[in-house]
Amino acid sequence: MKKGLLSLALGTFGLGIAEYVMMSILPELASTFDVSIAQAGHLISAYAIGVCIGAPLIVIISRNWPLRRILIMLMATYIIGNLCFALAPQYGMALAARVLSGLPHGAYFGTGALVASRLAGEGKSASGVALMCMGMTVANLLGVPLGSLIGNIMTWRYVFIFNIGWGLITLLAIRRFIPVLPALPKSNIKGQFRFLKSPAPWLLSGATLLGNGGVFCMYSYVTPLMTEDAGVGMSFIPVLMLLVGAGMCIGTYYGGVLSDRYTPVRVARIIEITLIVTLAGLYLFSCNVFAAVSLVCLAATALFAISPPMQLMLIRYSPGAELMGGAMIQIAFNLGNAIGALCGGLPIEAGAGPRYSSLIGAGFAVLGTVCLYLFSPRRYPLNR
Repeated sequence: MKKGLLSLALGTFGLGIAEYVMMSILPELASTFDVSIAQAGHLISAYAIGVCIGAPLIVIISRNWPLRRILIMLMATYIIGNLCFALAPQYGMALAARVLSGLPHGAYFGTGALVASRLAGEGKSASGVALMCMGMTVANLLGVPLGSLIGNIMTWRYVFIFNIGWGLITLLAIRRFIPVLPALPKSNIKGQFRFLKSPAPWLLSGATLLGNGGVFCMYSYVTPLMTEDAGVGMSFIPVLMLLVGAGMCIGTYYGGVLSDRYTPVRVARIIEITLIVTLAGLYLFSCNVFAAVSLVCLAATALFAISPPMQLMLIRYSPGAELMGGAMIQIAFNLGNAIGALCGGLPIEAGAGPRYSSLIGAGFAVLGTVCLYLFSPRRYPLNR
């Protein structure tokens, strides 16, 4: 792996821990800030809000900067946000710190994807983006359990002190191993949004939101799905999470490799169809332990396999505003997480059972597939 791509992956690893470790330390956070578990959960939402605000805001501010300088600024913001959260004395300041921590997330993926596609070389753009995104999947596989362990042995604050140290290492790696790449052609603020006049980026973003949302309809409630429907014990859930993390790593890598070989749009369509079959299968066969475990892992694999081709396509279909296009896909991912979790909880609140969350997720994936088939490179040729 090129050292520049590894440096980018170090950043996505840190971002992955900062975003996902919260799920495993919510009780400790609630106790520290003297709030309910539900209120502590708002710290997760605050990060997502930061992602949605920061992606377009940072791109507008830094659109004419050299690419390496943007990455350094984003990693510095990540370090400051985690420092503020680690030191937060009360709940209100913790919320603000989480918003600050989320600001660089979307812009880092957008800028990093553009840099990765250039560093990877001719014909390997999607593979380069996949290697950058691999850091996020490794964070789910190893980083989040490590963060949970640190929080249990010491306190949750040390998890974010670890993030600060990791951010400093990443910042130094970016300075050392990523070459000085020229800035993108100069553009005004209006130019950053001109690409949105075409239906293509909206269809790609819609497919991303709906596909991601469909999986999170199920994944947000995977524990009750496995314990109530499949009948496994709580002791098996960490094993399942490990398998899911491995699937995410495999999906990210092969999503990039296959996109370079067969074109991103073809791979994305196949993956969306796979999500429909997988989520519908969970609704039908969730009572079978082997089927349930296999389908949950397949859904996670497909979810992360679709990330590289979608990221690359949206960059290509945002001429003159590639940074905004790359950031836009992260907004779609995070909105999909939030909407999917909300909609997936509706049948459970109504007493229908967690397997019905998978059925709603399959409906989301159907709509996402429709978006991808409405999008066509022939219908929307690249204006290059």
